[in-house]
Amino acid sequence: MPKEVLNKSNKFARFWKTLGPGLVTGASDDDPSGIATYSQAGAAYGLSTLWTAFITFPLMASIQEMCARIGLVTSQGLAGTLKTNYPKPILYLMILFSFPAIILNIGANISAMGAAGSLLFPAVHAIFFSIIFTIILLGLIIYLPYKKIASILKYLCLVLLVYLIVPFLHKQDWIAILKATFIPSIKFNKEFISILVAILGTTISPYLFFWQATMEAEDTKNNKEQMILDKKVIKTMKNDVNLGMLFSNLVMFFIILTAGTVLFKGNIHHIDTVQQAAQALKPLAGEFAYLLFAIGIIGTGFLSIPVLSGSLSYMISETFDWEAGLDKKFTEAKAFYIIIIVSLILGLLINYIGISPIKALIYSAVLYGLTAPVLISVILHIANNKKVMGKFTNGKVSNILGFITLILMTAAGGIMIYLQLVK
Repeated sequence: MPKEVLNKSNKFARFWKTLGPGLVTGASDDDPSGIATYSQAGAAYGLSTLWTAFITFPLMASIQEMCARIGLVTSQGLAGTLKTNYPKPILYLMILFSFPAIILNIGANISAMGAAGSLLFPAVHAIFFSIIFTIILLGLIIYLPYKKIASILKYLCLVLLVYLIVPFLHKQDWIAILKATFIPSIKFNKEFISILVAILGTTISPYLFFWQATMEAEDTKNNKEQMILDKKVIKTMKNDVNLGMLFSNLVMFFIILTAGTVLFKGNIHHIDTVQQAAQALKPLAGEFAYLLFAIGIIGTGFLSIPVLSGSLSYMISETFDWEAGLDKKFTEAKAFYIIIIVSLILGLLINYIGISPIKALIYSAVLYGLTAPVLISVILHIANNKKVMGKFTNGKVSNILGFITLILMTAAGGIMIYLQLVK
């Protein structure tokens, strides 16, 4: 192999090695819930919500960076930090706000994966795929050590690249796309505001706050002897988070673009099921796009469900001082793994309550959008608390972006509730 090629290969390998929690967190944000929300937004409103991908990137990156910094500084997840430094009612409030949305999200993702499996193999009913995927996920989470899971999750991120391919299978008006990206368009009706809240909720998701902080804390514990917390470590973390969030928003942009040009222009403005979303692409963008959509749903489900169930389990385990850690064996952290098992089983049972996967996915995104402001306000307080963060408190830019995020999500949620009640 030529020396120049070898050097480039080594550089990429070193760069890939530095990527960790930020990339996995960003990629897991584009779970089936996100895919469903972005697809519905594009199908219903064309390119009108494309600007949200541009706006949400700095906002979600700032909140995730705060969570990562909290994990690095305290060597604890958000729940552990709250328990140590704040009144317990605040911790219980965060769990109360997060638990229902996470369980609904897990269930909706399992259901969507089952539906996508049935698309690929129509002879097998979706519920059987849901059960099979749940069993596989439990096996991977329980029996593989954290480093192996992290490695698998990092490579599963590459599955999301399929969504960057699909729009190029269809002729695009790039001038209209550029206008929709940089010039916001807002319709003040309850349907549009609801999808806007869902987009905000699925990009700036509470479960990701917990996961980001906990994974940084896990890395800190695992590398305590080699790592001294300084500006270089913080900079590396910021690069990881920013790249992960950029990747997440890039995928979001292309999913909205795909649905906004292929489905919207094909007069398909409402999606009720995963099958309907994928099959709608088939005659309009070809067999390849149809298969990519189905494979993407399954791949992102495998990526996101360990993050969802893991964040919930870490949250509860830290609250009650139970032994926790994906790097521990089942016998060393029974309660931690039992929470994961229960969360996946509860999620699987949501398949039987009669809510379609697409509706459940969008409901979970809306629920995140309504609960996120409470959690963001708590994160902002922690990140500015010198007793907790020492010299690593928020800078001016972090606070400006953090408060803009808080105001935007509170306003969107408030307007949505108002429109639902008066119209």
